[in-house]
Amino acid sequence: MTDWLDWPFFEDEQRRLARELGEWSGQNLVHSHGKDVDAECRTIVVMLGRNDFLEHCVARGGQRPSVRNLAVARATLAYQSGLADFTFAMQGLGSGAISLFGTAQQREAWLPRVGRGQAIAAFALTEPDTGSDAARIATSAVREGDEWVLNGEKSFISNGTIADVLTIFARTGSAEEGARGLSAFVLPMATPGIEIAERIETIAPHPLARLKLDNVRLPASALLGEEGRGFAIAMQTLNLFRVTVGAAALGFARRALDEAIAFTKGRPLGDAMLADHPVTQARLAEMALSVDGSALLIARAAYEQDKAPEADHRRAAAMAKLHATEEAQKVIDAAVQLHGGLGVTKGSKVEELYREIRALRIYEGASEVQRQIIGKDLVK
Repeated sequence: MTDWLDWPFFEDEQRRLARELGEWSGQNLVHSHGKDVDAECRTIVVMLGRNDFLEHCVARGGQRPSVRNLAVARATLAYQSGLADFTFAMQGLGSGAISLFGTAQQREAWLPRVGRGQAIAAFALTEPDTGSDAARIATSAVREGDEWVLNGEKSFISNGTIADVLTIFARTGSAEEGARGLSAFVLPMATPGIEIAERIETIAPHPLARLKLDNVRLPASALLGEEGRGFAIAMQTLNLFRVTVGAAALGFARRALDEAIAFTKGRPLGDAMLADHPVTQARLAEMALSVDGSALLIARAAYEQDKAPEADHRRAAAMAKLHATEEAQKVIDAAVQLHGGLGVTKGSKVEELYREIRALRIYEGASEVQRQIIGKDLVK
């Protein structure tokens, strides 16, 4: 699955990362989704940290994370384990705003620990009544002397049950100010007043939670970036990692295609194998076309973000995420169909992929939001 790395968008650094991480994940990652997903995620974070792979998630030497490295790592991990991809991605997204906007003190306090797998990070933006419309956030942060006091709820927070630190977004201005009234904070989970109000179960088990904040007090130094710039911080962080969601989908799709090829080549049909049937070959061709189309869009978007980080790459990133996640859903569905009854049997790889892919079309900007981003950019 490394043939896309031969394209001119990538350099030796990404090829080496793919080779090393591919070998390591093949030897160390097993079928995920056991009985204790929290413990499994903690174990994977520690393993990734000990082998220096999480260093790609955080700013190093004052440099922002490489989007190409993140994309290659996520595609490689997703090919092997959806849960491993999840843990890697959340270390990046959860600490991304600190990498981009944190003070020297904030970066020194958290980024080395996140990069070594010694602290688990989370990104707390979504609320029970706000999903894609983040400007309507209701969680409040009120300044009292040298402290901020936070009250409210956050929902569907990845790593919410196991996180050590949150990048959390709250309203410091009035509701009428909308997006201009939001600010970002660095919130250690050990802070008094935070409650895991609900564990959220999904079709692909992950450590998701609804969090309740009751008079959570933070020092003034917990403010991340400038007051009132929270929405911009959230959007820039999401833009940095959006392409990598498509890369994870690419990893899932490539695995589904490989599983389908292997299965059909070994499945008897009449006097030949299922793979010898023209209908099967046509289906596999369509799957391969989707996979390579996604890979091209991801490679372009990641390359552009690395080479010109200050430019506006929202349209390319939105195209990469939209195409890769939507097409991966189709590729995996086709793989399930080719497997027949075995494709929907619990425990099979394609059944696992079928459950894993669905959320990627929703989180970090649903497909409908990506279409709006692309359309607005085209007509502005």
